[in-house]
Amino acid sequence: MRNEMVILVNEADEQTGLMEKLEAHEKGALHRAISVFIFNSKGEMLLQQRQHGKYHSEGLWTNTCCSHPHNGETTSEAAHRRLREEMGLETPLAFVFQFQYHAQLDQDLIEHEIDHVYIGVTDELPLPNPLEAAGYRYMSAESLLADLALHPEQYTEWFKICLPEVLKRTNSICNHHE
Repeated sequence: MRNEMVILVNEADEQTGLMEKLEAHEKGALHRAISVFIFNSKGEMLLQQRQHGKYHSEGLWTNTCCSHPHNGETTSEAAHRRLREEMGLETPLAFVFQFQYHAQLDQDLIEHEIDHVYIGVTDELPLPNPLEAAGYRYMSAESLLADLALHPEQYTEWFKICLPEVLKRTNSICNHHE
């Protein structure tokens, strides 16, 4: 993590300071995050399997990419940067909503974030960064919800929390038929 810093925020998502990323997750400090959901033209969601060896949630399936903005970087800039860095993709992204959550993770870490959610559509195939992603797959909303019901332990906490709202807000994409 190379002493990576996260942006600490208050309940109104106003910056209050900076903290080293691991320390923020140890203390459960409220900080800013981004989550990107990419769909293809068939309405299938691109999922990423987090690389084994990550400091938390290793090997779990999650949205296309997720991370934290750098100090002075907008959430939109961070979403585009991390989509390129993690999955080798560049496509227009639309901000859809933000939410706050608090979740206990493995390794005695805590996620306490205001997460800014972005959505994009592309048929370009990802070129995952092997340091970030162990794999990827496309899933229809129906298949994903069925698998999530059977195997919730295989998905990240934030993904399970925000997925229903993402699907609700992207209804026209997810219901597009081939």
